[in-house]
Amino acid sequence: MTTVILLRHGRSTANTGGVLAGWTPGVELDETGQAQARAMGERLAKVPLAAVVSSPLERCRQTAAAVLAGRDLEPATDDRLGEARYGDWTGRPLEELAKEPLWKVVQQHPSAAVFPGPEGEGLAHTQARAVAAVREWNARLGPDAVWLACSHGDVIKAVLADALGLHLDQFQRIVVDPASISVVSYTETRPFVARINDTGGDVAALLPHPGEGRRGTDSDAVVGGGAGATA
Repeated sequence: MTTVILLRHGRSTANTGGVLAGWTPGVELDETGQAQARAMGERLAKVPLAAVVSSPLERCRQTAAAVLAGRDLEPATDDRLGEARYGDWTGRPLEELAKEPLWKVVQQHPSAAVFPGPEGEGLAHTQARAVAAVREWNARLGPDAVWLACSHGDVIKAVLADALGLHLDQFQRIVVDPASISVVSYTETRPFVARINDTGGDVAALLPHPGEGRRGTDSDAVVGGGAGATA
């Protein structure tokens, strides 16, 4: 069972400015985001991570660096974990974009949404590349690994929708706040979603417990719901 911790980057200058940053270079964490990243690094300090893989965008690399502090790990980047490519929407105010006809498609039928311009992509493609990245890293790191992927809100929501068995058209029902973690464990037959949009609290359940299976087998769900994680 390979477990991935999906970490959304901390609050950025684009978040506070109400602008759709996308792949705009130079968008970094603001002061609040920097504090959030440091706090997340402290929260996860006891979790033995096999790898920390980040979107190549600055705000994610800064967040990942805070998690890597004090660890003997080299950071990795994967373009497939990068933000959705919003094309001609990039850099425009959200208030302005909300008036565009495509906005309703993004909200109500996102699987059909393709962002305008030569650099734009469809949200279905965003999901496909992100899920492929997660599964490839799972295979690379092995069945007992716990690793962290630092990415963006829409990307993480798309991965969670896939893990939950939801159609992409339902992914807007998922909330992923800045500096939150969502946790998915992948087995041979199904993923298990353990956390969504977790912004605080204990992380003991993410520590390995040798000899203590939480399920009959890694791929079986506990009948009755189980007793939860043990500290």
